[in-house]
Amino acid sequence: MRLRGIVVVAVLLLTGCGGGQDNAPAGGTGSAAPAGAELTGQLTVFAAASLTESFDRIGQEMQARNPQLFITFNYGGSSGLATQINEGAPADVFAAASPATMATVADRGNTASAPVVFARNQLVIAVAKGNPKKITGLSDLTRPELKVALCAKEVPCGAAATTALAGVTLTPVTLEQDVKAALAKVKLGEVDAALVYRTDARASASDVDGVEFPESATAINDYPIAVLKDAPNPAAAESFIAYVRAEGLAVLTDAGFQAP
Repeated sequence: MRLRGIVVVAVLLLTGCGGGQDNAPAGGTGSAAPAGAELTGQLTVFAAASLTESFDRIGQEMQARNPQLFITFNYGGSSGLATQINEGAPADVFAAASPATMATVADRGNTASAPVVFARNQLVIAVAKGNPKKITGLSDLTRPELKVALCAKEVPCGAAATTALAGVTLTPVTLEQDVKAALAKVKLGEVDAALVYRTDARASASDVDGVEFPESATAINDYPIAVLKDAPNPAAAESFIAYVRAEGLAVLTDAGFQAP
């Protein structure tokens, strides 16, 4: 389940809905389970939109091992999620799409552990299936007849696009607040191309093609993750991060992420 606002998250926590699961246990905060013990209670993870498919799968795997653990994911643009956390949104874990965004949370003293990089991601050019506009590289995106979507520069995918586009004059028709929104413009036929993460193009391979371009190598994003200060369920939060960095690596690699 993809949630966009903390108000929505709060409602879901109260009603026990979310994360694609319907077996939320009573209680909510869980216990500080010793190593090897089954985890219980609620776990709320704020994560970059580009992690949606991978974290949904990791969450399902972790919950299968811990049936009394209820995981809720709040996906969105990393910058917006960081703002929510700094304004007091209750959450256990934050996974951002860039160290700079994570720093806006850590520098405010809102992380309980030092952020660690668990994956890396790279941009591609998302185009309609079959690449009808014959786009082969960044220079093609400057063709006047083409409509191009980018992420806003304030969010990690936009910052990466700005770096990759250095020296290229490009006027996008829209600037989106997260990578999923930019990709949706291509899937809906509203634009001819968008710069998105390789993982997002791969997750939508039935609808789009991902065109690799060499300049993306200069704009690879590191993804850090951390337990948050005042996490309601710190034991589950630490276990989730450990799972992501161990068993979860196979899921992330399969989705197209690179190892840290």
